[in-house]
Amino acid sequence: MNPGKILISESEIAQAITRLVEEIVHNYGDSDLVLVGVMDGAICFLADMIRAFPHPVDMVTARVSSYEGAKSSGQVNIDWLPSREQIEGRHALIVEDIVDTGATIATLTKELIALGAASVNVCALLDKPARREHGVEVTYAGFDAPDAFLVGYGLDYNGKFRNLSDLRKLSGAK
Repeated sequence: MNPGKILISESEIAQAITRLVEEIVHNYGDSDLVLVGVMDGAICFLADMIRAFPHPVDMVTARVSSYEGAKSSGQVNIDWLPSREQIEGRHALIVEDIVDTGATIATLTKELIALGAASVNVCALLDKPARREHGVEVTYAGFDAPDAFLVGYGLDYNGKFRNLSDLRKLSGAK
């Protein structure tokens, strides 16, 4: 299995994060914002986002997934969610590596609303609208993603290639 050629470089990712954080800070101001990182894929993106904020920002994580190998299973698995105390009355910004079919985001949004979030929006490093099956909106997107399986910068194929500092199109995925 080959991680393929670089589609988005490490420096392009860094520039996108700076742009996204500037937009988020402009839109949220000093409101009570909590970043909700979707593990495991968003770990690199979430960490770099937090470091780019010009002021302290709170974060929590959730583990929600719908992928098996290189395809969405169509079924969303919830392993853990933030507590009501971490979410209630606050503006929740879901931080996701890639929004593909939208199944994970749709499920997580419903759960955060049920926990009492004042609002829920989405910030994704990659937005892949060509595969969208659920009516979810990505409020902040780093890049539009091609209709291909990407790895690197936290995105994996069966646990491999998360460690790459850039994003690549996977060759030979099944």
